[in-house]
Order: sequence, then C-alpha cells, then structure tokens
Amino acid sequence: MKKIKIYCMICMVALSAAVCLGAPIASAQKPPQTQPSSHGFFVVLLGTGMPRPDPTRQGPSLAIVANGKAYIVDAGTGVVRQAAAAYARGIPALQANRLDIAFLTHLHSDHTLGLPDLILTPWVMHRTVPLQLYGPVGTQAMVDNIESAYAEDIDLRIHGLEHNSATGHKVVVHEIQPGVIYQDENVKVTAFAVKHGSWKEALGYRFDSNGKSIVLSGDTRPTESVIEACNGCDVLVHEVYSGTSRDAADVAYFASFHTSATQLGEIAAKAKPKLLVISHYVPLSNTNQTQMVQKIHKKYAGPVVVANDLDVIAP
Repeated sequence: MKKIKIYCMICMVALSAAVCLGAPIASAQKPPQTQPSSHGFFVVLLGTGMPRPDPTRQGPSLAIVANGKAYIVDAGTGVVRQAAAAYARGIPALQANRLDIAFLTHLHSDHTLGLPDLILTPWVMHRTVPLQLYGPVGTQAMVDNIESAYAEDIDLRIHGLEHNSATGHKVVVHEIQPGVIYQDENVKVTAFAVKHGSWKEALGYRFDSNGKSIVLSGDTRPTESVIEACNGCDVLVHEVYSGTSRDAADVAYFASFHTSATQLGEIAAKAKPKLLVISHYVPLSNTNQTQMVQKIHKKYAGPVVVANDLDVIAP
C-alpha cells in the first residue's frame, strides 16, 4: 500500500478517527505535524459540516491544491474565512484574492450559502479576474440572482471610494455534463453523475495530478459511478450517515439522498481507495463516530479518516 500523508493544520487538533481494519479504534489520532509541499497535490477540508449548525464544522467545502494552485469544490458557509485560515497556516494557494476557480456538486443551500462570499470577498480583497465556476444546470440562474441581489454593493465598490476592479466580481459560469470538464497544466477534472434524492442533476468529481487521484463523491446515495470514478484512487472523500431514526420521513429521506455507513463500506470495498476520508458526516440519534467506522470496516479493509475542518490530506 502506498504511503498516504495526513497533515493537521493546528498542532493541538487531531483527526476524529484514523483507523485500519484489525487495529484498535481510537477516537482521535494525531497525524504527522508536517506541512505539505506547496508544489504538491493535496486536499484541504475547508468545511466538513452539514445543514445542522455546528460551530466546530463549517459548511461543506474543500480545496484541491495542485502545484500551488487551489481549486475550490462547493461553497458552504465560511468558505473564504476557512481558506484564509489555511493560508495563514502556510498554504499560499488559499490566499483570498487567488481564489478564482470553483466547482459545485449540486445546488443545495448548505453547499452554496458561501457562494456570494466566494464571488465577492476575494474581489474586495483585490481579485481582478472573474471567478470561473463549474456546476450543474441551474448554476447560471443562481449566479444571476446573487449578482442582482448585490448590484448596489457592486456599483458602489466600483464607482465609489474603494475603486475596486470592474472585473473581479464577475462570474463565468460553465454548466457541465459528465466527462472531462476542465484541464490545465496542474490538474485534469472529470465530473460524474451521482444520485442525490430528487435533484435532477448532482455531480461528483475526480481530480488527477502528477500520477495521483482524488475523488469527491458529493452528496449521494449509493451509486456505481463513485466506484467507477475511484477504481483504486489514492483518496476518496465521501459523505456518510449512520444510526437510525424513529421518524419514517427521516428514514425515507436519508435512504434517497445519502449513504449509510454500511453502504459506504460496500462501496469502498469495490472502489478500493488507498484512503477513505469521511466528510459531511450525519450522526443520527443512536450512534457515534467509532460505531460508524466499525460499520464501514465490516466490508472495507483500508484506512479511514473522519475529517475535521482544516485537515490536509496528501496522497
């Protein structure tokens, strides 16, 4: 098995769980306190939360960093401030005014509440180029409405005493379909369709760089496309819920929109990632993280990390 490096942005904060089949399950394991190379390929978990407000977990968002360039995926609450926190701890690519490309998995509010922040704050901090935004059908309409809502703010910042650029607040929207949707000298990005309840279109992404691969499930119930996209990938970042509910409506919702711990174990066993990273973890009333990981390990023999905000993981 190839070595997977797991970094922690704050020395006193450990991963919630990093366990392997057959090893003792610990509630927290400190990763090596080493900074990733600024020219490497790694993922920064900016926000690992869910719709339920949790002051320790910001809304769903992460950054793929490749050769010193950041690619944002999803824009949950706090996205730019979390990027600023990572920048302050040694990742130059996440400086606010350098955030100029992003990808949305779907348009649920918890994944897009930070989109006005991602459009406007880097511009206020002197980004001069438009944000390149890739996402499902409906992304353009969402952006149009955001720009309309902030039209007076934008006008005053351009023509008032701030003298902001007339281009840095703009968004170039690319409404995409599955396939290779972006490539530059740093990464190749492939989108794939996932099944997220009644959403007509929801996406996952695979990032390839320097012979390594990071796959992001987005929000999804079990789907073969995740297995196909990973297929032995270096890192698979996947959502999960565990436990049960007495509310029949909750049971129906989670079965249609999300992936249980048991199902994720089955998916990972087939996808064979070298490292499985849990984000957007939803615990129901009668479970905890240790039990959730145990359920995954009934099928999947590889290492599992339950990510915290600002964790950094490099394949």
